[in-house]
Amino acid sequence: MKSITIHNIDGQLVELIKSKAKAKGTSVNKTILQLIEESLGIKSQGKGFKHRTDFSEFCGLWTKEDLAEFEKRTKEFEKIQPKDWK
Repeated sequence: MKSITIHNIDGQLVELIKSKAKAKGTSVNKTILQLIEESLGIKSQGKGFKHRTDFSEFCGLWTKEDLAEFEKRTKEFEKIQPKDWK
């Protein structure tokens, strides 16, 4: 494996990395490697986050009203039709 040295890291960034490493219970080196892999899309950030940022520009947030309307209009899809399973 290759090694890379990074110069001139801001003190605040160093503290954030150390804090994240401590919270995860991993080394600073492993934490930095994970952050790089996640930011480049090589590895996911955990369950439910895989490729999430790839489409962020197309995504918005729903209001409670939007969600209620969606659930109302898709309620029919929750019903099981026995004849479809024969």
